[in-house]
Amino acid sequence: MNVRTVRRRFLLSLRLAREWRPSVAWARSLFRSGATSFVVLAVTFWLLPGVWASGGPAALVELMVVLALIGMAMRWVLLGVAVLVGGIGVLALGTVLQAIVMYTALRISDGVSVNSFVDAWVASWIAAILAALINWLADAGSDDVFLRQTLRQMARSPLDEPPQRPGVLVIQVDGLSEPLLSWALKAGNLPNLGRWVRDGSHAMTGWHTGMPATTPASQAGIMHGDASQVPAFRWYEKDTGRLVVTNRPRDAADVEKRISNGRGLLADGGVSISNVFSGDAPVSLLTFSNAALPGRSARGYLAFVASPYGLARALVLSIGEMLKEIQQARRQRRRDVYPRVSRHGSFVALRAVTNVVLRDLNVSLIAEQMSNGAPVIFCDFVDYDEVAHHAGPLRPEAMQTLEGLDRVLGTLRKLADSAARRYEIVVVSDHGQSQGATFRQRYGETFEDVVTKLVHEDHDDGDPSADGGHNAEEWGRVNVLLTGMAHQRSIKGAAIRACAPEQRREHLGVGRAVREDHPIVTVASGNLAMVYLTGHPRRLTLEELDDGYPDLVRGLARHPGVGFVVVESAADGPVAIGELGRHRLRDGHVSGLDPLSRYGPHAARDLLEHQRIAHVGDVVAVSRLDRGTDEVAAFEELVGSHGGIGGWQTEAVLVYPAGWHREQEEIHGPAAVYRQLVAWLDELGLRTTPDPEPESEAEPLSV
Repeated sequence: MNVRTVRRRFLLSLRLAREWRPSVAWARSLFRSGATSFVVLAVTFWLLPGVWASGGPAALVELMVVLALIGMAMRWVLLGVAVLVGGIGVLALGTVLQAIVMYTALRISDGVSVNSFVDAWVASWIAAILAALINWLADAGSDDVFLRQTLRQMARSPLDEPPQRPGVLVIQVDGLSEPLLSWALKAGNLPNLGRWVRDGSHAMTGWHTGMPATTPASQAGIMHGDASQVPAFRWYEKDTGRLVVTNRPRDAADVEKRISNGRGLLADGGVSISNVFSGDAPVSLLTFSNAALPGRSARGYLAFVASPYGLARALVLSIGEMLKEIQQARRQRRRDVYPRVSRHGSFVALRAVTNVVLRDLNVSLIAEQMSNGAPVIFCDFVDYDEVAHHAGPLRPEAMQTLEGLDRVLGTLRKLADSAARRYEIVVVSDHGQSQGATFRQRYGETFEDVVTKLVHEDHDDGDPSADGGHNAEEWGRVNVLLTGMAHQRSIKGAAIRACAPEQRREHLGVGRAVREDHPIVTVASGNLAMVYLTGHPRRLTLEELDDGYPDLVRGLARHPGVGFVVVESAADGPVAIGELGRHRLRDGHVSGLDPLSRYGPHAARDLLEHQRIAHVGDVVAVSRLDRGTDEVAAFEELVGSHGGIGGWQTEAVLVYPAGWHREQEEIHGPAAVYRQLVAWLDELGLRTTPDPEPESEAEPLSV
């Protein structure tokens, strides 16, 4: 360890000591310290026959009070020392000091008797080790301990002089809608983000995602300025006969090759963490399109994995998160909350991974990159999105997760204050979510079942269906971790490849082809579904569909769970067809009742732009939108969903430093977010290579 690192850690320790104030958490810790001491003393005196409390329980209580006060003061000192010596050093030093204190108390106390010096010394060490382990596990879940451990990591900055220009940290809060964030800020539920907005340091604006309202489409636009190759979360490609799912690393890498021009958002020395696409970042960590575990040079990963506090915190908080999920799911069932979906065993584990392990790992990786002085860091936190899918976007458990992410923002602000360069923080979401009972819950059959009946084909469970592989999206980040390990050239990697079930191996990078004799592929992303007739090499027109499959379009449009379908007419271009009317998307002509009337002012434009994206299905269907509640009928088994239009799923949010000039009054589409972020990076001097001249704009839409 060099002198510069020691000096930085020492100054951090002094700053943390000066900032400490008594709090409720401190009082809680004091009480816990007393309870821990009593239990430890009772166990120690029971284990060792050479030590006993001659004064009875009162003597133990007296000894407990003395040790609790000393231990409390010592623990707060050790938390500051943790910045200097790390978790292992704190554990060892704390054990030695605790043993000395215990031995002294045993020797001078009137109510405690010992046979010999050796008995007193052994008792002190047993009690010290037990107390140190208990307090270590208990403190591991503390945000203060995690912050100090991360600050210690950041003190090892390789930079001698901080860069003069500020860096930018972009935090994506997956699935957060602008109306929900606005409500949460007004309610005071998000103190850190709320303080930034209220004190004028940051401004907030909504932006419209368009369709599809999915993470891959939004990140393709935000990261690369081009979402023209992403029609949904999953889709079928007729030219290759493949089902593409964007959280499969191989599929994500293939899509990124199509949309990247080498000048993505992070091209100039940026870092991508836990994203779908890399934005052409030289450093990509836990990113689908470049799926691999961080290398040995990634200290943030090693600090998280190797640190005793990192492992203990992951263990303690993961168990707590799983117990919380079980209790909250049971409460939903007991109260008969509606709508709801099954929160099965795999989601219990998934929630622990996303809300604890990946959240802390992301913070650790961000801290490492800030200590390296990376100019731009972009990280996606998926906690809220995952919980909202299963619990509902407005439900208490989803809001608690959002409050946890607000605490993460507070931690990142503190880390930024100690980073190698000054960092400005931007918060962006990729889409919102809309709630509702699923299509299957409402009608007793899946959307795929309906399509199969209408085209008069036998159902085959072995081929792609509307659920796209049983909600594959939710396991995306976990699969990236598995991918990294499976691709390692080691016994461990071979074991993971051999043991992974077939459907999981698909996510480890093995693409999935659709059988040539299967005539229909139906895929879904939230309340958006697409139907592909695989026997035809190109997209079919409405006239061809009516000729070859006369019941398909008419039957879907009349189904009560479908709001409308969109098909390409040879005569009229893209047409949205509902049960009682049609809407021509090119010129806005409506015959009968407008099927888009409930879906907002941007519906026609969103659908027309979606029709221009590559690999759109022969038939595009959007679910019903309930009057009054704005609830949708997702084609996946998710109570909170996104992918199509209707409700808040297309209303994302952008929070940015208030002093930055916003070029566009209204931000429509993720590519517009990309242009705005690039403009800000240009103003800060963080784009080192001129961007290519933009292509000529398409003719404005007359809708």
